[in-house]
Order: sequence, then structure tokens, then C-alpha cells
Amino acid sequence: MSREKSNWTFRDVKRFLESKGFALHHVRGSHHYFRGFVLGQLRMTHVQFHGSGSIHPKTLGSIIKQSGIPEEAWLE
Repeated sequence: MSREKSNWTFRDVKRFLESKGFALHHVRGSHHYFRGFVLGQLRMTHVQFHGSGSIHPKTLGSIIKQSGIPEEAWLE
């Protein structure tokens, strides 16, 4: 079953990033910064903690761009 951009929670994003080799680098307020290597390049992305609520699709689009992980991998 494929996912859409509209049904991701903070926990889903965190789990996905960690499965792709990202690790929590630091936390500043409600923003969690993850760092990892994608295609040999160091990438950093930040994810705002929304509790159990879903992340806005445009915000998730920004997280996808920052991570460098192809969008197709996110939406599988």
C-alpha cells in the first residue's frame, strides 16, 4: 500500500529517517534535527514535533527535499 504526504506523523518520519541511516543530532525546542548520509553526502533535516497529529503535506515536502532521499522512497 502506498502512502501519501497527508498521513505522516512525527513518529512515522522519525522511524523512516532512522531506517535510512539518519540519527538524531540535536533538539532545539520542538524541532528535532536528524543527520545522515545520502549517496555519500552528509544531509541534515529538521522535523517539528507535532505530537500525534499529522504533519502538513508541504512541511513533509520540505523534509523530503532536505533529506535528499528520493520522494518515491518516502511514498512507497
